[in-house]
Amino acid sequence: MCLLVPNPMTFLVQKLLIHSDRPPDKKAQDVLYIHDTLELFGASLDEIQRLWIDAVRPAMPTKTAGRVEVIARDLFAQVTDTIRQAARIPQDRRLAPENVQRACEYGLGEVLANEPTS
Repeated sequence: MCLLVPNPMTFLVQKLLIHSDRPPDKKAQDVLYIHDTLELFGASLDEIQRLWIDAVRPAMPTKTAGRVEVIARDLFAQVTDTIRQAARIPQDRRLAPENVQRACEYGLGEVLANEPTS
């Protein structure tokens, strides 16, 4: 049996690209997934960025890759109701919406950079 698991970069890209098509409760859930993925793999942001630069971005049409970057920038430019709702989802931890927004803005800014940051 073979189980295909997406790498963290393709998972993030997929969540960003489908964001506008999702119902509001799923948008918040996806924001939390983006946050948690970045938090989980935070120590290896440079490796995730390498995936973006070397594998994921080159495999996408230029326009689609540009959309990913714009969506990431716009989605986390400020604290929104969606981010507030995402911060309320976890029952086992307390997340401040501002921290979710800042972590996602920073993490996506790092991994979607066109040049390696390290």
